[in-house]
Amino acid sequence: MNILKFIESFTTENMMNVKGSRRDIFSQVGLVGKNAALTAIPFGIAALTSTKATAAVKDSTSGNPIAALQLALTLEYLEDEFYQLGLDSGVIPAGGREEKVFMQIAAHESDHVTFLQNGLGANSISKPTFDFTVGGVFDPFNNYAQFLALAQAFEDTGVRAYKGQAANLISTPDLLTAALRIHSVEARHASEVRRLRGLKGWITGSERGAGMPVATQAVYNGEEVTSQAGYDTAFLFGAAAGSEAYDEPLTGPEAVAIASLFIV
Repeated sequence: MNILKFIESFTTENMMNVKGSRRDIFSQVGLVGKNAALTAIPFGIAALTSTKATAAVKDSTSGNPIAALQLALTLEYLEDEFYQLGLDSGVIPAGGREEKVFMQIAAHESDHVTFLQNGLGANSISKPTFDFTVGGVFDPFNNYAQFLALAQAFEDTGVRAYKGQAANLISTPDLLTAALRIHSVEARHASEVRRLRGLKGWITGSERGAGMPVATQAVYNGEEVTSQAGYDTAFLFGAAAGSEAYDEPLTGPEAVAIASLFIV
Protein backbone atom coordinates (compact mmCIF):
# COMPACT_ATOMS: atom_id res chain seq x y z
CA MET A 1 0.00 0.00 0.00
CA ASN A 2 1.35 3.44 -0.86
CA ILE A 3 2.15 5.23 2.38
CA LEU A 4 0.81 8.56 1.18
CA LYS A 5 -2.54 7.02 0.31
CA PHE A 6 -2.65 5.22 3.63
CA ILE A 7 -1.85 8.18 5.85
CA GLU A 8 -4.17 10.41 3.85
CA SER A 9 -7.05 8.74 5.70
CA PHE A 10 -5.84 10.34 8.95
CA THR A 11 -6.74 13.84 7.80
CA THR A 12 -8.91 13.73 4.72
CA GLU A 13 -10.57 16.95 3.65
CA ASN A 14 -13.93 15.37 4.44
CA MET A 15 -12.93 14.56 8.00
CA MET A 16 -11.38 17.96 8.63
CA ASN A 17 -14.55 19.70 7.46
CA VAL A 18 -17.09 17.34 9.02
CA LYS A 19 -19.82 18.99 11.02
CA GLY A 20 -21.00 17.11 14.06
CA SER A 21 -20.01 16.04 17.53
CA ARG A 22 -16.48 15.24 18.59
CA ARG A 23 -17.71 11.66 18.99
CA ASP A 24 -18.56 11.57 15.26
CA ILE A 25 -15.08 12.84 14.42
CA PHE A 26 -13.44 10.24 16.65
CA SER A 27 -15.47 7.51 14.97
CA GLN A 28 -14.16 8.53 11.56
CA VAL A 29 -10.57 8.71 12.77
CA GLY A 30 -10.96 5.23 14.28
CA LEU A 31 -11.59 3.66 10.89
CA VAL A 32 -7.93 4.19 10.04
CA GLY A 33 -6.67 1.75 12.64
CA LYS A 34 -7.94 -1.38 10.96
CA ASN A 35 -5.59 -0.79 8.04
CA ALA A 36 -2.60 0.14 10.19
CA ALA A 37 -2.71 -3.11 12.12
CA LEU A 38 -2.67 -5.22 8.96
CA THR A 39 -0.31 -3.39 6.66
CA ALA A 40 3.49 -3.22 6.64
CA ILE A 41 4.26 0.37 5.78
CA PRO A 42 7.05 0.83 3.20
CA PHE A 43 8.82 3.86 4.68
CA GLY A 44 11.96 3.01 2.73
CA ILE A 45 14.00 3.51 5.88
CA ALA A 46 16.56 0.89 4.86
CA ALA A 47 18.22 3.50 2.66
CA LEU A 48 18.80 5.82 5.61
CA THR A 49 21.56 5.79 8.21
CA SER A 50 20.65 3.03 10.65
CA THR A 51 20.83 2.82 14.42
CA LYS A 52 20.60 -0.30 16.53
CA ALA A 53 17.05 -1.47 17.04
CA THR A 54 17.51 -1.71 20.79
CA ALA A 55 19.24 1.64 21.22
CA ALA A 56 17.59 4.15 23.53
CA VAL A 57 16.46 7.40 21.95
CA LYS A 58 18.89 9.90 23.47
CA ASP A 59 19.03 12.77 20.99
CA SER A 60 16.68 13.52 18.12
CA THR A 61 18.21 16.84 17.16
CA SER A 62 20.87 15.49 14.79
CA GLY A 63 18.64 15.50 11.71
CA ASN A 64 18.45 11.70 11.70
CA PRO A 65 14.96 10.68 10.48
CA ILE A 66 15.21 7.27 12.14
CA ALA A 67 15.96 8.83 15.53
CA ALA A 68 12.98 11.12 15.07
CA LEU A 69 10.65 8.20 14.42
CA GLN A 70 12.16 6.20 17.29
CA LEU A 71 11.33 9.09 19.59
CA ALA A 72 7.79 9.12 18.22
CA LEU A 73 7.50 5.38 18.85
CA THR A 74 8.72 5.81 22.43
CA LEU A 75 5.98 8.36 23.09
CA GLU A 76 3.38 6.17 21.40
CA TYR A 77 4.44 3.20 23.55
CA LEU A 78 3.95 5.37 26.62
CA GLU A 79 0.49 6.58 25.63
CA ASP A 80 -0.63 3.15 24.43
CA GLU A 81 0.22 1.47 27.74
CA PHE A 82 -1.14 4.33 29.83
CA TYR A 83 -4.58 4.23 28.23
CA GLN A 84 -4.79 0.45 28.23
CA LEU A 85 -3.93 0.33 31.94
CA GLY A 86 -6.47 3.07 32.57
CA LEU A 87 -9.21 1.13 30.83
CA ASP A 88 -8.26 -2.11 32.56
CA SER A 89 -8.13 -0.46 35.99
CA GLY A 90 -11.73 0.73 36.01
CA VAL A 91 -10.70 4.26 37.04
CA ILE A 92 -12.53 5.71 34.03
CA PRO A 93 -16.29 6.03 34.72
CA ALA A 94 -17.87 3.01 33.06
CA GLY A 95 -20.64 3.06 30.50
CA GLY A 96 -20.55 6.74 29.66
CA ARG A 97 -19.12 9.03 27.04
CA GLU A 98 -15.75 9.39 28.75
CA GLU A 99 -15.09 5.65 28.65
CA LYS A 100 -15.94 5.62 24.93
CA VAL A 101 -13.59 8.54 24.30
CA PHE A 102 -10.69 6.77 26.00
CA MET A 103 -11.46 3.49 24.27
CA GLN A 104 -11.17 5.32 20.96
CA ILE A 105 -8.00 7.16 21.96
CA ALA A 106 -6.47 3.88 23.17
CA ALA A 107 -7.28 2.27 19.82
CA HIS A 108 -5.59 5.15 17.99
CA GLU A 109 -2.44 4.88 20.12
CA SER A 110 -2.23 1.15 19.54
CA ASP A 111 -2.53 1.76 15.80
CA HIS A 112 0.20 4.41 15.94
CA VAL A 113 2.53 1.93 17.62
CA THR A 114 1.88 -0.66 14.92
CA PHE A 115 2.25 1.95 12.19
CA LEU A 116 5.65 3.12 13.43
CA GLN A 117 6.90 -0.39 14.22
CA ASN A 118 6.07 -1.54 10.70
CA GLY A 119 7.63 1.54 9.19
CA LEU A 120 10.85 1.31 11.20
CA GLY A 121 11.16 -2.42 10.64
CA ALA A 122 14.61 -3.56 11.80
CA ASN A 123 15.21 -0.08 13.20
CA SER A 124 12.29 -0.34 15.59
CA ILE A 125 13.11 -0.05 19.29
CA SER A 126 11.89 -2.17 22.17
CA LYS A 127 9.12 -0.95 24.42
CA PRO A 128 10.50 0.56 27.64
CA THR A 129 9.25 -0.42 31.08
CA PHE A 130 6.99 2.34 32.38
CA ASP A 131 6.07 3.39 35.91
CA PHE A 132 3.15 5.80 35.74
CA THR A 133 3.21 6.25 39.51
CA VAL A 134 6.78 7.63 39.30
CA GLY A 135 7.78 5.66 42.36
CA GLY A 136 4.53 6.29 44.18
CA VAL A 137 4.19 10.02 43.52
CA PHE A 138 1.08 9.51 41.37
CA ASP A 139 -1.84 7.11 41.56
CA PRO A 140 -3.53 7.58 38.16
CA PHE A 141 -5.26 4.20 38.05
CA ASN A 142 -7.11 4.80 41.31
CA ASN A 143 -7.55 8.56 41.05
CA TYR A 144 -9.47 9.70 37.96
CA ALA A 145 -8.45 13.37 38.33
CA GLN A 146 -4.80 12.31 38.23
CA PHE A 147 -5.47 10.04 35.26
CA LEU A 148 -6.97 12.96 33.34
CA ALA A 149 -4.12 15.30 34.31
CA LEU A 150 -1.45 12.86 33.13
CA ALA A 151 -3.43 12.10 29.97
CA GLN A 152 -3.43 15.82 29.18
CA ALA A 153 0.30 16.09 29.85
CA PHE A 154 1.09 13.10 27.63
CA GLU A 155 -1.07 14.34 24.77
CA ASP A 156 0.28 17.89 24.97
CA THR A 157 3.81 16.46 24.97
CA GLY A 158 3.05 14.34 21.92
CA VAL A 159 1.68 17.27 19.94
CA ARG A 160 4.69 19.47 20.67
CA ALA A 161 7.20 16.64 20.18
CA TYR A 162 5.87 15.66 16.76
CA LYS A 163 6.08 19.29 15.70
CA GLY A 164 9.61 19.48 17.06
CA GLN A 165 10.75 16.56 14.91
CA ALA A 166 9.46 18.04 11.66
CA ALA A 167 12.84 19.61 10.87
CA ASN A 168 14.56 16.24 11.28
CA LEU A 169 12.23 14.72 8.69
CA ILE A 170 12.33 17.55 6.16
CA SER A 171 14.78 15.64 3.96
CA THR A 172 12.40 12.68 3.72
CA PRO A 173 9.01 14.01 2.57
CA ASP A 174 7.12 10.72 2.98
CA LEU A 175 8.25 10.40 6.59
CA LEU A 176 7.46 14.04 7.29
CA THR A 177 3.95 13.60 5.90
CA ALA A 178 3.42 10.48 8.01
CA ALA A 179 4.55 12.18 11.20
CA LEU A 180 2.43 15.28 10.63
CA ARG A 181 -0.65 13.24 9.89
CA ILE A 182 -0.23 11.37 13.19
CA HIS A 183 0.44 14.75 14.81
CA SER A 184 -3.00 15.95 13.74
CA VAL A 185 -4.65 12.95 15.41
CA GLU A 186 -2.66 13.56 18.59
CA ALA A 187 -3.86 17.16 18.54
CA ARG A 188 -7.46 15.94 18.48
CA HIS A 189 -6.70 13.72 21.48
CA ALA A 190 -5.16 16.63 23.38
CA SER A 191 -8.16 18.83 22.67
CA GLU A 192 -10.63 16.16 23.74
CA VAL A 193 -8.85 15.38 27.00
CA ARG A 194 -8.68 19.09 27.82
CA ARG A 195 -12.42 19.40 27.21
CA LEU A 196 -13.03 16.51 29.60
CA ARG A 197 -11.13 18.51 32.22
CA GLY A 198 -13.32 21.56 31.60
CA LEU A 199 -10.59 23.51 29.81
CA LYS A 200 -10.12 25.14 26.45
CA GLY A 201 -9.08 22.69 23.77
CA TRP A 202 -5.61 24.22 23.43
CA ILE A 203 -2.65 25.23 25.57
CA THR A 204 -2.89 28.66 27.18
CA GLY A 205 0.43 30.32 27.96
CA SER A 206 3.27 28.51 29.66
CA GLU A 207 1.51 27.75 32.94
CA ARG A 208 0.61 24.12 33.51
CA GLY A 209 -2.84 25.14 34.77
CA ALA A 210 -5.07 24.13 37.66
CA GLY A 211 -4.92 20.53 38.77
CA MET A 212 -1.73 19.73 36.87
CA PRO A 213 1.14 18.24 38.93
CA VAL A 214 4.28 20.34 39.32
CA ALA A 215 6.21 17.63 37.47
CA THR A 216 4.27 18.43 34.29
CA GLN A 217 5.52 22.02 34.06
CA ALA A 218 8.21 21.02 31.53
CA VAL A 219 5.41 20.14 29.10
CA TYR A 220 4.34 23.79 28.97
CA ASN A 221 7.60 25.71 29.19
CA GLY A 222 8.01 28.01 26.18
CA GLU A 223 4.35 28.05 25.20
CA GLU A 224 4.07 31.78 25.92
CA VAL A 225 5.81 32.61 22.63
CA THR A 226 3.77 34.91 20.37
CA SER A 227 6.24 35.49 17.52
CA GLN A 228 5.52 33.40 14.43
CA ALA A 229 7.49 33.63 11.17
CA GLY A 230 8.98 36.90 12.36
CA TYR A 231 5.63 38.49 13.22
CA ASP A 232 4.44 39.15 16.76
CA THR A 233 0.85 37.90 16.83
CA ALA A 234 0.31 39.67 20.15
CA PHE A 235 0.36 42.98 18.28
CA LEU A 236 -3.06 42.28 16.75
CA PHE A 237 -4.55 39.64 19.03
CA GLY A 238 -3.00 40.21 22.45
CA ALA A 239 -0.48 38.06 24.28
CA ALA A 240 -2.97 35.43 25.44
CA ALA A 241 -4.61 34.85 22.07
CA GLY A 242 -1.28 35.08 20.29
CA SER A 243 0.25 32.32 22.40
CA GLU A 244 -2.86 30.14 22.18
CA ALA A 245 -2.89 30.21 18.39
CA TYR A 246 0.21 28.02 17.98
CA ASP A 247 1.81 25.09 19.76
CA GLU A 248 5.54 25.55 20.19
CA PRO A 249 7.78 22.57 19.34
CA LEU A 250 9.64 20.49 21.91
CA THR A 251 13.17 19.42 21.06
CA GLY A 252 14.14 15.76 21.17
CA PRO A 253 15.99 16.06 24.50
CA GLU A 254 13.08 18.00 26.04
CA ALA A 255 10.59 15.33 24.99
CA VAL A 256 12.87 12.53 26.17
CA ALA A 257 13.35 14.26 29.54
CA ILE A 258 9.57 14.39 30.04
CA ALA A 259 9.02 10.78 29.00
CA SER A 260 11.97 9.61 31.11
CA LEU A 261 10.11 10.56 34.28
CA PHE A 262 7.88 7.56 33.60
CA ILE A 263 10.50 5.13 32.27
CA VAL A 264 12.04 2.68 34.73
